[in-house]
Amino acid sequence: MKVMVGGTFDPLHDGHKSLLSRSFELAGNKGSVIIGLTTDSFASSKTHPVRPYEQRKEGVEYFIKSRRYRSEWSIEPLSDRYGSATRADFDALVVSEETIPIAHEINGIRRKNGLKKVDIHQISCVLADDGRWISSTRIYRGEIDDHGKILFS
Repeated sequence: MKVMVGGTFDPLHDGHKSLLSRSFELAGNKGSVIIGLTTDSFASSKTHPVRPYEQRKEGVEYFIKSRRYRSEWSIEPLSDRYGSATRADFDALVVSEETIPIAHEINGIRRKNGLKKVDIHQISCVLADDGRWISSTRIYRGEIDDHGKILFS
């Protein structure tokens, strides 16, 4: 199976790791995963600082290699909400609860362009110790670490 997933992945926290892991699980040993990584210009719209593209890419690559996934994979620049997902040939899109609306938009655009609908696989957001979502914004604010451990109350 050919799977797509996208994000900024900065800092690479347990929620991101869950998203990536699910993508490789769906792809299987003979499948492939395409990871859209937001470009610096697209990521600049975030409300918190974001490390440069190459540094974020290295972090994602390190995580994937450390897990020794057998699927083929590649990382491509993601310069808008959709990247190549509106025109590429693939089977499934992996998203979080937070980004499920974008997945539906992608399928709508694909339908209008005469392309097949892709399966959408939504993962649950990973919760921090306080029961709220782990997010990059919360990590940058110093509320939690990348595993969701509370740093102050």
